[in-house]
Amino acid sequence: MYREWIFLGDERICTLVNRQKGLYKKDDGAKRLMKLKDIYKTAIKMGKKVDPRGEEALEKILEEEEEKFEELEGKDKDVFDTQRLKNPFHDTRILHGDPETDIESVLVGIDMATGEVVLADRLNEKGKNIDLLLGHHPSGLGVPGLPEVMHLQKDVLYEMGVPINIAESLMDERIRDVERRVLGKNYNKTHDAAKLLDIPFMCVHTPADNLVNDHILKKIEDTDLKKVEDVINMLNDIPEYHEGRKYGDGPTVLVGDKSRRAGKVVVEMTGGTEGSEKSYEKMAQSGVGTVIGMHLSDKHRKEVEKHHLNYVIAGHMSSDSLGLNLLLDELEKEGVDIIPCSGFIRVSRNK
Repeated sequence: MYREWIFLGDERICTLVNRQKGLYKKDDGAKRLMKLKDIYKTAIKMGKKVDPRGEEALEKILEEEEEKFEELEGKDKDVFDTQRLKNPFHDTRILHGDPETDIESVLVGIDMATGEVVLADRLNEKGKNIDLLLGHHPSGLGVPGLPEVMHLQKDVLYEMGVPINIAESLMDERIRDVERRVLGKNYNKTHDAAKLLDIPFMCVHTPADNLVNDHILKKIEDTDLKKVEDVINMLNDIPEYHEGRKYGDGPTVLVGDKSRRAGKVVVEMTGGTEGSEKSYEKMAQSGVGTVIGMHLSDKHRKEVEKHHLNYVIAGHMSSDSLGLNLLLDELEKEGVDIIPCSGFIRVSRNK
């Protein structure tokens, strides 16, 4: 990864470019800068490492995109989203800004709208020097990419014990539904505001969701969960969920009861948006007892109740914050300053 060191003192600035990790040691007064492209690559790399499909499957997706691109000509080739050639997460994008831009300070929020863009501009006027807007939920080109990342849920269901042919059939139907829903959305609104004020802007969705999904799965493996109450207690021990309780966004049992036995505990926190409501019948048949999720629509809730599953809502903003924090801790190690806004709960694990 590219490294640039800036030494400040006596009004002199000396830049040393380090292309070999560890060539220079950080001295007092030295500040290391990341590029926008480095942040983007870090998010993709971390998301791939814990993706339920495995890195080999993700490389296959990139190879297929390369083949599609090579077959295009003329105007079709001009409009191709070239980020697809290196990034398998189509809901994660650099939306505005030169990838070579140095980033020292990032304004991070769960949802970034025009108001947050104006907020960044206002903070800059007050001397905060915001170099990048980083949102979690998809914006701009990330929105039409949302249905495509939902294919990930087929592998999640398979890991839960649902036969892959059934998982694929259920998800294909749901993906087509989401594709119809995103058509015609004004998803460039925030992007346009960032462009007018010339503030770099990106969204990181599935990589962060992969991180929180993986984090909680590991907690489940390390914890003896006999009852649903044990699941709640496990989540409450995670700092983001503890903090979320102060704002009414802590873990709660939406379907079932704390006193019930948990059975097999699974997590559905990645893959774009809610999957098929028909999947809960198949989960129950495969031996699942309790599901941990971020949110649950009323249509999905009725199916959970019908098939006698326990459903624990961990907390939406809390869960999204956890996923982002696992990524942002890596940026913080590189000297990037993190400024939270728009529902994002910052918890650093570097201290």
